[in-house]
Amino acid sequence: MLPRQMQRLGRDWIVHWNSSQVFSWNSPFSSCLRWAGQYPWASFPLPVPVDFPANWRLPPFFGPWRQFQNSNWQLDNFTQNCCFHLSNSNMKSEGEEPSTKKRRLSGQHDTSTPEEETSSSNQKEVLCLSVAQNEENHTNKRGAIQRHWEYFCQHSRTMKIFENKATDQSNRESEAKFDFTVMSYNILSQNLLEDNSHLYKHCRQPLLIWTYRFPNILQEIKQLDADVLCLQEVQEDHYRTEIKSSLESLGYHCEYKMRTGRKPDGCAICFKTSKFSLILSSPVEFFRHDIPLLDRDNVGLVLLLQPRFHCKTNAAICIANTHLLYNPRRGDIKLTQLAMLLAEIASVACQKDGTFCPIIICGDFNSVPGSPLYRFIKEGKLNYEGLAIGKVSGQEQFPRGQRILSIPIWPKKLGISQNCVYEVKQQRKEENAGEKMTEAKLDNTEEIVIASEKLSSKLQHHFKLSSVYSHYFPETGMPEVTTCHSRSAVTVDYIFFSAANDDIAAQPGAEDSFNGGLKLLGRLALLTEQDLWTVNGLPNENNSSDHLPLLAEFRLVER
Repeated sequence: MLPRQMQRLGRDWIVHWNSSQVFSWNSPFSSCLRWAGQYPWASFPLPVPVDFPANWRLPPFFGPWRQFQNSNWQLDNFTQNCCFHLSNSNMKSEGEEPSTKKRRLSGQHDTSTPEEETSSSNQKEVLCLSVAQNEENHTNKRGAIQRHWEYFCQHSRTMKIFENKATDQSNRESEAKFDFTVMSYNILSQNLLEDNSHLYKHCRQPLLIWTYRFPNILQEIKQLDADVLCLQEVQEDHYRTEIKSSLESLGYHCEYKMRTGRKPDGCAICFKTSKFSLILSSPVEFFRHDIPLLDRDNVGLVLLLQPRFHCKTNAAICIANTHLLYNPRRGDIKLTQLAMLLAEIASVACQKDGTFCPIIICGDFNSVPGSPLYRFIKEGKLNYEGLAIGKVSGQEQFPRGQRILSIPIWPKKLGISQNCVYEVKQQRKEENAGEKMTEAKLDNTEEIVIASEKLSSKLQHHFKLSSVYSHYFPETGMPEVTTCHSRSAVTVDYIFFSAANDDIAAQPGAEDSFNGGLKLLGRLALLTEQDLWTVNGLPNENNSSDHLPLLAEFRLVER
């Protein structure tokens, strides 16, 4: 069967090539040939050994040698990262899904024909969202998953488009523009992979070793070339010996916070020194030995960055990164950890005039879209009265944690109010209007704690946050997926940002209460679960984490 399929490929050269693409033998390959047979994972030439029968032999090469000789083909064009070329976000493949996933995927309401799928994928998304392939094919990834850029009627360095004149009128001459990209990526700690091997039964073992995975992860980071990286599950020994030095060689400065318990991983924020300088780095530990509720070792990291560009006043951007507790039955801990992170962000991002600088929050929140925790981040408020702890994150359809959240959730000695800010009164000296205000540093014995609030089941925060991703494909209604392994495929990773007033891509109600704001220019499209199982889920031969990287491009607008 295999030789016959390869000979068929030799005769046809390309099988099921997407009609929207033009193939040229005289141009460098941006992706490898895809063989549409019963082995949808196969690519040519194969970068790693494949379990073919022992008596199988390589058949005659693809068609007449003279025809191949005249094609100006070069072996160097095929690297270890070569694989299928998937022309759009649906990643259509003629191969079947793994048999272990057939029953689960058959339950999805996807009855459209391939022609209908192609037609629907060309429709425009709401809010002037346009979908386009990258015009520079040589910058595309040679990986098992090719994802396209979605952009929001704005000019960005990622896509070459015509600027909308009506939109340009909102960009006043008094505004200074600074474009930059941010990635959030859970790179899958090797220690956690080995401790949870049952999640990766669908993977071939050679693909799960760190010496195979790290080059793939690093290549992915190189190709996406983000200005800011927010990484989760960064194993400390790998960070110290390989990751930090590799990223520094790419022009990044790295800040790292390791978890406080026995798990040897943590969070890192890395930024290009050509784009930013570091003002402040503030790690956040969610473990408190004197508070029984906070007995978990998760952490966060908050940075205040100074863009390297000339503007009228000193602009700053607050970048936060975290990995919240996984346990679906401990929504009380998740909400408390989130409140601690928001309190630290409020402290770091607060400007002299009382407003906040633009904020970006990245991470693995272990919560699904529409859950109470997700809504709290986006809406800025949550009434948790009568809410079961197992329903906070929405991870389980039938939550096992039925205990109701206590009021208040965390004890007063944590020092964080229901508005998710520190309850310590900051003494300020104000001599003249417009003069600098300074904060007095107080010892623990000198801290003045605000009077106890009335017991309230309402949480609030002061940030107007929007999500980079919409979490569902507008054409089909299918959910986007950021992680996919043997047990589940869901969205748990996010990039939230404080949107400028005139950002049409922002979520409704995102008022500009900040010193300037951020406009979302574009994002790297996500995929569906069905898309990912056409390449055997995650991790796979070319994507070496069980999470997808999230990538967005922003414009800093300072008034």
